[in-house]
Amino acid sequence: MKSVFWIARREIGSFFYSPIFYVVTTVFLVLYSFLFFAIFSDFSQASLQAAPQAAALQKAGYSINANEMVIVPSLGNMGVILLFIIPLITMRSFAEERKNKTFPLLLSSPVHLSGIVAGKFLACLVVVSFMILLSSYSIGFIVLMGQPELGPILSGYLGILLMTGCYIAMGVFASSLTDNQIVAAVIGFGLALLMWLLELPAQNTDSGIGMILEYLSLRSHLESFLKGVLDSSDIVYYLSFMAFILFITHQVLDSRRWR
Repeated sequence: MKSVFWIARREIGSFFYSPIFYVVTTVFLVLYSFLFFAIFSDFSQASLQAAPQAAALQKAGYSINANEMVIVPSLGNMGVILLFIIPLITMRSFAEERKNKTFPLLLSSPVHLSGIVAGKFLACLVVVSFMILLSSYSIGFIVLMGQPELGPILSGYLGILLMTGCYIAMGVFASSLTDNQIVAAVIGFGLALLMWLLELPAQNTDSGIGMILEYLSLRSHLESFLKGVLDSSDIVYYLSFMAFILFITHQVLDSRRWR
């Protein structure tokens, strides 16, 4: 376990010394903030228009809910933005090591290959979690302006973090396939986009294949988290997905060791 944290600390340090991290973080925050304030503006307008008829609307069972109208779509947008951003974070994981010819030296260290894979995955997860933490100012803003339910907010962020882990696992896997960082980023993005959109064909069929595609989609498992529902099957799916992709990454790197 110490070796995993040693690798992770080494990687995190290199991230914070890289200008790419600051550029990517800035782009992420700008895109997220733009979409958040656009959604919040619509919510504010709807609240003002509904204010004179608030009693009648409440009696009819209709309410202006900050969770449903602001937080859920904002976290959904964050999931889409991260789909584009994370491959730029993970692309250097192994591609840079192989390009600089430092991967054999890393393999010759006392750290087991599984520890190297886990350490690089953990480092990327910490970096992206830090980016998500920076974006949480929006939740503080909503809490000050209104009275949102904290349960769905916490479960929504948990879902985003778990899905982020899946994005990162696919990005690290893509980086293990090539020594070109741009190629690794493209492959990582393609895999993440495929797993995000996998449920779309399932909407047009009621067959068993459609159910399987819907279950495999990363997006379909996020919806319950955004609604404030913690389903153990969704958590197990995300964790199993990460473990499986990292296992494949380990096998790919292990096979290349002897070439």
